[in-house]
Amino acid sequence: MVSYRELGLVNTRKMFADAVKGGYAIPAYNFNNMEQLQAIIQACVETKSPVILQVSSGARKYANATLLRNMARGAVEYAKELGYPIPIVLHLDHGDSFELAKDCIESGFSSVMIDGSHLPYDENVALTKKVVEFAHQHDVTVEGELGVLAGVEDEVSAEHSNYTRPEEVEDFVKKTGVDSLAISIGTSHGATKFKPEQCTRNADGVLIPPPLRFDILEEIEKRIPGFPIVLHGSSSVPQEQVKIINTHGGALKDAVGIPEEQLRRAARSAVCKINIDSDGRLAMTAAIRKVFADKPAEFDPRKYLGPARDALKELYKHKNENVLGSAGKG
Repeated sequence: MVSYRELGLVNTRKMFADAVKGGYAIPAYNFNNMEQLQAIIQACVETKSPVILQVSSGARKYANATLLRNMARGAVEYAKELGYPIPIVLHLDHGDSFELAKDCIESGFSSVMIDGSHLPYDENVALTKKVVEFAHQHDVTVEGELGVLAGVEDEVSAEHSNYTRPEEVEDFVKKTGVDSLAISIGTSHGATKFKPEQCTRNADGVLIPPPLRFDILEEIEKRIPGFPIVLHGSSSVPQEQVKIINTHGGALKDAVGIPEEQLRRAARSAVCKINIDSDGRLAMTAAIRKVFADKPAEFDPRKYLGPARDALKELYKHKNENVLGSAGKG
């Protein structure tokens, strides 16, 4: 077994307590290759923000579990090299089984999510509790989930969303012992979070999605005051990135995300972790497509992955400074 402490990582316990108290959210950025990791660490060091490096089951299969673990170890050293040793968490995103969570814990993850939200309530409780009991033996923190987010991301998919029921959260937290709770209040996975018919259009013809269910969030806060809450599927889908992709050969139809002002409002509440993946994919894809269109003879991966990395870094700096409020909290 490899302890996360050997890798120089931290768990989320103090990180979340500070975020709830300070009215900001920790960025949780997914990665599965070197350029993504470079961009995340550069952005978070430059903004002095703590960060959660998220790895999905699909990412582990794609990049190799051993490589990803050692990339996280390298990220800790890289932050020091850049001059500011920010707190870094290595987190399993959407773990779907006890065996996967156990394997991640034993290979150096400092935090895991066990997603039993698709199961009947009692089965979700039982699975989450089993993971918590094992994780806490190794001082690894655990995120559970109540409610289902629609959309597709990696191997996680659901056609319909189910809002979290506030009346269940107290019982769930008490019975499972989880350290944080992912809830469903209107966010969703993927780049197309809402159908056009669910949105309105402003004077410029831009699709405006329905607002998040802050009434549900507020009721949950009343029932479990100060408890760390997590939002998944919180990409804003910048329309300038969508436009670049589509004008350079892409075909993203009706891609709509969560307005950043709503995420900032959520970050001021008990929401202390906000997951952002699709925005990063869009920024990198837009940069790569532009290089391919402007320089069709280019075939050096560094010449298109470099600009993609730089675009991702700028996006994440913006998120830390202007959306999550995590800048300067590292």
